[in-house]
Amino acid sequence: MGAPGRHTLWTLCVCFAALQTNALRVTMRESTVEVVRGDYVILPCSFFTSSPLSRLNIIWTMAPFSSPESPIQVIVYDHGQIIEDPSLIGRVGFTGIPWSADIMVNDTHVSDAGIYRCMVNNPPETADPGIGELQLTVLVAPSLPACQWDGDTDAGGSVTLSCSVAEGIPTPEIHWDKLNPEEISLPINMEGELSGSVQIVNVSSQTSGLYRCSASNVLGTENCYVNLSVFSAVAGNSSGILQGVLLTLSMSLMLLALLVLMTWLHRTGQDGRWRLSKEEEDEEGYNEIRYTPSLMKRSFV
Repeated sequence: MGAPGRHTLWTLCVCFAALQTNALRVTMRESTVEVVRGDYVILPCSFFTSSPLSRLNIIWTMAPFSSPESPIQVIVYDHGQIIEDPSLIGRVGFTGIPWSADIMVNDTHVSDAGIYRCMVNNPPETADPGIGELQLTVLVAPSLPACQWDGDTDAGGSVTLSCSVAEGIPTPEIHWDKLNPEEISLPINMEGELSGSVQIVNVSSQTSGLYRCSASNVLGTENCYVNLSVFSAVAGNSSGILQGVLLTLSMSLMLLALLVLMTWLHRTGQDGRWRLSKEEEDEEGYNEIRYTPSLMKRSFV
């Protein structure tokens, strides 16, 4: 390549570098950010510009995960004025304007999660604004799960243990365990993302015990419990036999008491009649001796 060609190439490179230097650049220091619900979070957005900041324009938008095609405007900085979305007033703000486009969101809600875009424009630089993008995830600890059981607890029956949790981000993992007499992990049937059940067939006395459902994610674990008691047929028959024996014994005691009472009454009646007869005999004998005429005559002979 001759000297004229090399000069032309160098000129093009210099011009391109100048254009690149003068163009506004936006840099997102993080691509994903996580925050626990209720805490505050800083969403970073850095930019470089070679022009004065008198006409600086910054726009933050957020597209919810549930409806990414419907972004909302979070906050705007335009020629020294700040405009917040009405639903975020008091919870969102710039941290270093105009030198930085970082914003802070406090008292975070689950609805704050989504794709955030930072758009910066600073005329007279390039007409196309620089755009950065990041994803915000709001973490939620598992709520206290609700445990219940349903089915037949007689020996040979079937029982279903159910567990459900109202919320948790990331989605909590649900586990069922039997705690005593030894801890055993049980196979679980998931019924949606937030509930799971365990089916126990042909239950026996060994099925009885304390069962635990656990809901876990990166923020912790919550538990609920079910105390299951299985009634065996043998125990039921023994109970029936015992009740029959007690009933028979009670009736026997009542009959014995009645027999004793009747015997006593019978003897009491005979004794009364015997005493009455004896008294009558004595009285008749006395009267006969006292009033017999022959005896009176003999007494004076």
